[in-house]
Amino acid sequence: MDACARLVGGSAAAPAKVTGASRTDAGVHALRQVASLSLDAELAPDALRRALNALLPAAVRVTDARPAPAGFDARRSALGKRYLYVIDRGRTADPFLRRHAWHLPRPLDDGAMAGGLRHVLGKHDFSAFCAAAGRDRSPTCTVRSGRVLARQDRLAVLISADSFLHHMVRNIVGSLVEVGRGARAPGWMAEILDGRDRRRSGPTAPPQGLFLVRVLYGGEGR
Repeated sequence: MDACARLVGGSAAAPAKVTGASRTDAGVHALRQVASLSLDAELAPDALRRALNALLPAAVRVTDARPAPAGFDARRSALGKRYLYVIDRGRTADPFLRRHAWHLPRPLDDGAMAGGLRHVLGKHDFSAFCAAAGRDRSPTCTVRSGRVLARQDRLAVLISADSFLHHMVRNIVGSLVEVGRGARAPGWMAEILDGRDRRRSGPTAPPQGLFLVRVLYGGEGR
């Protein structure tokens, strides 16, 4: 917001308006966040990209800029989002993943976790996976796809849905970890959904392992 205000101007009465596609909790990462910005003056997209990157902090970079159709809103025009959660299963935590993965030095059955994840696919009331702070909206979401990917000491959970509740992915992952360590059967995930009670589900996975991978719009694959 500050970088855009410095670039395009604006005042306290009429500040530069930037709309982000999604909010993320502190510690969560965004690989492909999308934002919309209205400009009064003509500015080539690549020139806008370079100018913003000159003003933004090093941890944030604009990788692409393009004209949007009339009425486009980065948040309201989105048809879905895709998130990735990364778990480091190594006996010793990888120092390069310290800020980008949940370190769990224990065996996790990725097959059982994949079986549990299948129970959350489709349209459901996800109240059981919603933080209290997010209960001011409809709890119904449609999870379009979900995968558990495992390679050596790394394990990742990839989830795409039309919308997500507050902490929804982190709460699903925390419950899947209970399944992966053998404390619960895969079918427990269906019981959680049916119960609609956050107190019955697993812990909230820490924020550093979560990545917003993509925001989906019309004409894109889901």
